[in-house]
Amino acid sequence: MTRTFEQAMAAFAPALPLAVAYSGGVDSTALLLACARQWPGQVRAVHVHHGLQAAGDDFERHCLDFCSRLQVPLLVQKVDARHVPGQSPEAAARHARYTAFEAFAQMNQAQEAIQTIAIAQHADDQIETLLLALSRGAGLPGLSAMAAQWQRGGLTYCRPLLQVSRADILAWLQAQDASFIEDPSNVDERFTRNRIRARLLPALQACFPQFRDTFARSSRHAAQAQDVLNEVAAVDLAHVGVPPQLQALQAFSLPRRANLLRYWLLSVHQVTPSAAQLDELMAQIEACRTRGHQLRIKVGLGFCVRRGKVLDWYNP
Repeated sequence: MTRTFEQAMAAFAPALPLAVAYSGGVDSTALLLACARQWPGQVRAVHVHHGLQAAGDDFERHCLDFCSRLQVPLLVQKVDARHVPGQSPEAAARHARYTAFEAFAQMNQAQEAIQTIAIAQHADDQIETLLLALSRGAGLPGLSAMAAQWQRGGLTYCRPLLQVSRADILAWLQAQDASFIEDPSNVDERFTRNRIRARLLPALQACFPQFRDTFARSSRHAAQAQDVLNEVAAVDLAHVGVPPQLQALQAFSLPRRANLLRYWLLSVHQVTPSAAQLDELMAQIEACRTRGHQLRIKVGLGFCVRRGKVLDWYNP
């Protein structure tokens, strides 16, 4: 069920001290302001300068000024978030952000044990993510949308506002008379997510007023099903070994083999194959019945290759 901003913040109980990912926009400003009031002296902010637009320096100055007035320490992490061929701009920016967050945590470990980073993604972001996944023909991982909490690189990430609409966040922030910035790229409809936000969400609101709740429920069902598949894949990976033995892979049914390959590539190599790449990989594994049959297939930014009796992945 959707919550008000106040309800979501009352339910948020992170380990302290806490870092907040702060862009300067509506959502992260509201989250930072509420956290700073709720845990004075226990909150830090980290701003990621992506280096993708000229306004980035203005964003940085605004964030520095706001945090100074709020008396919250701010660290600016500058990254190169440009994407490489075969990588989406959104994925490149996301990877750069998490790299910056992990660097921030490591820099602060000597002084204070920051283990939790709060991110201000909300219910509308969740629906946009689900609709993007549907538009791309995603499987269960994509339909699961965004998790409220997860671990990565020794850090705990939290999204305390996932059940709060953007309209409610904006109304709360305006009542505080707090300043924020509007990123011009957020209204650029060349980006699919922005077209969904501008065109689809208003239509869904008109046709299905409860769509945030019902869509989120479907995502939770998908996430539960994916958890079961991951448990099965972990058992299967232990059976075939790392890197996996080709003969052992061939003994599995095709759906179970596909599930195992996706799990191995993501959990061991942080790579997600496209549907076409996975289909080709499955066909080549099936064909590897003789010692001389070679295998080399592009998967993600690297290649799956045959090395004797095993399947391996490497990034040249």
